Amino acid sequence: MIHEFKWSDEYSVGIAEIDEQHKTLFTLIDRLHQAIMHKEGSKVCGGILNELVDYTRIHFSLEQTLMRVGGYPGYEEHCGLHKALVDEVEALQHKIASGQAAISFELLQFLRNWLTKHILGEDMKYGLYFRKHDAAQRKNMDDWTDRSREAMNKHKKKSSWWKFW
Repeated sequence: MIHEFKWSDEYSVGIAEIDEQHKTLFTLIDRLHQAIMHKEGSKVCGGILNELVDYTRIHFSLEQTLMRVGGYPGYEEHCGLHKALVDEVEALQHKIASGQAAISFELLQFLRNWLTKHILGEDMKYGLYFRKHDAAQRKNMDDWTDRSREAMNKHKKKSSWWKFW
């Protein structure tokens, strides 16, 4: 049986805004888990999956901007990993929408494994990179964090989709 999927400090990359976004991804995956466990149906589960995919795209975009602006040397490779996940999940969404697949514990386990391995492996690399840089680089990260929060708040004001699930 799959257990609750909760954030812990072991997943912290040391960048507050990224950690907050990762916590949201954990929460969305846990909500999907709860919906599957309570047999809430494909409409509810599909809605949560769509919400997760939308939030993931936003998160990836902001994360990639941080890496690009900060001159992270693993930027291209990291973007490739993001693209591969988005492509795979979009293909799954299409199969689910066409009735060729269902939202299941296997999908849930895939998402959990991908997120935890990605954070503990790839995201920790850029976290370490940014933490090791000088004060000027940290200032760029602080500026990015302010812009990121602003962008996420604008998105929340335009669409509060996550509040109604």
